Amino acid sequence: MTTPQNTPHQPAVDAPRPIEPARRSLRLILAAHQAELLIAAAVFLSAAALFALIQWATPGIVGNDGYYHIKMAQLIRQEGVKPTFDALPYTILNAADYYDHHLLFHLLLVPFAAGDPAADGGAALTQGAKLATVLLPALAVVALWWLLRGQRVPYAAAWAMGLFAMSEAFLYRMSMARAQSGAVIILALAVHWLLTGRHKALAPLGFVFVWFYNAFPLLLVVAGVYVVAVFLLERRVAWAALVYPLLGIVLGVVVNPYFPENVVFIAGHLLPKVGESAVPVGNEWSPYESWTLVQNSGAALAAVLLGTLALGWREDRIDLASLVGLGLVGVFGLMLFRSRRFVEYFPVFALAFLALASAPLVRGWLAQATEQRPWRRLAPILAMLGLATLLTLTVRDARALVADSKPADLYAEAMLWLREEAPPGSLVFQTDWDDFTRQFFYAPHLRYINGLDPTFMQIHNEVLYNEWVDITRGRRNLPGATIRDRFNAAYVFSDLDHNAFLDKAANDPVLKEVYRDQYAVIFAVGE
Repeated sequence: MTTPQNTPHQPAVDAPRPIEPARRSLRLILAAHQAELLIAAAVFLSAAALFALIQWATPGIVGNDGYYHIKMAQLIRQEGVKPTFDALPYTILNAADYYDHHLLFHLLLVPFAAGDPAADGGAALTQGAKLATVLLPALAVVALWWLLRGQRVPYAAAWAMGLFAMSEAFLYRMSMARAQSGAVIILALAVHWLLTGRHKALAPLGFVFVWFYNAFPLLLVVAGVYVVAVFLLERRVAWAALVYPLLGIVLGVVVNPYFPENVVFIAGHLLPKVGESAVPVGNEWSPYESWTLVQNSGAALAAVLLGTLALGWREDRIDLASLVGLGLVGVFGLMLFRSRRFVEYFPVFALAFLALASAPLVRGWLAQATEQRPWRRLAPILAMLGLATLLTLTVRDARALVADSKPADLYAEAMLWLREEAPPGSLVFQTDWDDFTRQFFYAPHLRYINGLDPTFMQIHNEVLYNEWVDITRGRRNLPGATIRDRFNAAYVFSDLDHNAFLDKAANDPVLKEVYRDQYAVIFAVGE
């Protein structure tokens, strides 16, 4: 008796193998969304090219904080998620209380954090930070496109690229190696999920936001605007829109490798920013002068005006998306008038508001574009030409801002010299707190008096902070003994602009000048 060659349970050897369900599903998804994926890729590549054009207007990292962030990413790459941090012992970020409030951002920077400043002067780390700061803001533009596309806004990709025409100050801040571009992505996704009713997705988004950046309360602000808009239009309270992001934020704080130190830090860092702090924390927390705001963000302000006119032009009642956009413009506009740092958010929502408010009008005009009214077909083309002109001018001005950044080699030679001369753990007395990021970039094994934010030291030890201020401003004669006995410093690092201090230091027998170049001077602290 012979066995049949093929049976119902035994397919032929040359029969085609079935495609795995997962692969089939992926292919179906890609086929269904092929056009959208191509548009997303085009928006991303176009945005990345423009951000690269702005970013490489200077050879260094734009701003100050990026030097700290890319160095932390390198330390995570070398030591793990919680690297040893003892660089700021006199602040709330001392070794016992340290909290990495940009943990997820630093993890995203890890693939870009290669190279040793001792070997190449910081070139590899600098270029890695710059590359990351091209890609992440480009994703923020894609996120804006995704939001507008979800609301059926015509020409959503062109609107998203219009973000480059809104504000040169916005483009400058997006070009910093900081976490704000990631915050824009999170907030754009939040608005999209709020408007599409996917409120449960806000819980993981809140969790991620806490790990990414300490601006996470903005998620509750956005959700609050949505809740108010829903109540005004529908006379109901959308509790889920607030409960889910709040749940995610609470979990992000508690389920955290730095808990409970993060709770102490959040209270100590954010609360001083809410009130009027007597400690100067950099000009980003101060407001713009009115005319300066018009000059650097005039298109964003015009977008709000045009969006308001579009609402008046429409014959239908205001829809939820437009009302949410109007509310967000109002909230972030008030924040911007109080502090210039919110220029990183206001232009995004100003543009989104204009796009959402005018979408019904644009859809109507396109539907009526007949042979009797051919000019309506030309209107989008003319609008895009105007947008391209404004974009060109704004990108040019943003490049000029970036090109005016501090020199890429600022403090490089001085810190590399100190890195070789100072034993690990030596404490360096600086005369300016915002020099810390570059100092840490080159010599993370040393310790420093103050850095990142002056309130960190002032909150931790106000008496010592006041002594530090007096010394750095030249109010103490013969400051060397205090620097040695009160601060336990082995070296003093100063730029050449602290003339009052330098005059006192020159006549102090305890302080011996051991290094000087065109940017900095270093003193050894003697007995």
